[in-house]
Amino acid sequence: MDFISINKKLWNAKTRVHVKSAFYDQENFLKGKSSLNKIELDLLGEVRGKSILHLQCHFGQDTLSLARLGANVVGVDFSEEAVAIAKDTARELELNATFICSNVFDLPNLLDKTFDIVFASYGVISWHPDLKPWAALINNYLKPGGRHVFVEFHPYIWMWEEDFKRLEYSYFNEGAIVEQNEGSYADPNANISLQSYCWNHSIEDSLQSMIDEGLLITAFREYNYSPYQIFNDMVVVENGFQVSGMENKIPMVFGFEVKKPNY
Repeated sequence: MDFISINKKLWNAKTRVHVKSAFYDQENFLKGKSSLNKIELDLLGEVRGKSILHLQCHFGQDTLSLARLGANVVGVDFSEEAVAIAKDTARELELNATFICSNVFDLPNLLDKTFDIVFASYGVISWHPDLKPWAALINNYLKPGGRHVFVEFHPYIWMWEEDFKRLEYSYFNEGAIVEQNEGSYADPNANISLQSYCWNHSIEDSLQSMIDEGLLITAFREYNYSPYQIFNDMVVVENGFQVSGMENKIPMVFGFEVKKPNY
């Protein structure tokens, strides 16, 4: 099973849709709108002058938003189409950001440096069958005293079928979830019909993998809303969106910061 190639085909197709979608609002992004949310900005803190490695950056909006804040950023994604758009956008906006097209686990063959911050967010870890290599990669790219800032959709919400009427999947990683994707979260009517492989990961998976690498947990947060309207039946709340009928009752996003010891 070459799940990386299968998933890459999906994300190349999604990129062609996403860059034109109202969801990503590339037109206003080019005019100066930031794509970053309060959740990740609060965890990141001041980034001016910091070196940041942004893993699984899609077509670069968050990477370039960090560059606009004064960071020196390297964005990485395995989608050739996404990276091509990211590079073009960086040139057009004259921002200090570099983009590398690579599966993150092949990145050590292409990038040999360490960073003040390694950042990743929203819809990232579900594409990896095991988080131990993920944590090792992050540890490898952190300077002593460096930080990993991570924000992700809460594993609780991935237990439900898309209408939130019944529990369908295990909270725990019980192997690959193979799905036929029709459309995209950014455009449900998009002409996309492709297979994907993904995996559920518990909070324990996310945090213990970091602990096993010797990284120190310095912040952990859970949020009862999503900044993005990614499910069928959601209602608008002050900070974003919640599932209709479950308002203020369920976790939708979590985030954490871990630090590499300074020795």
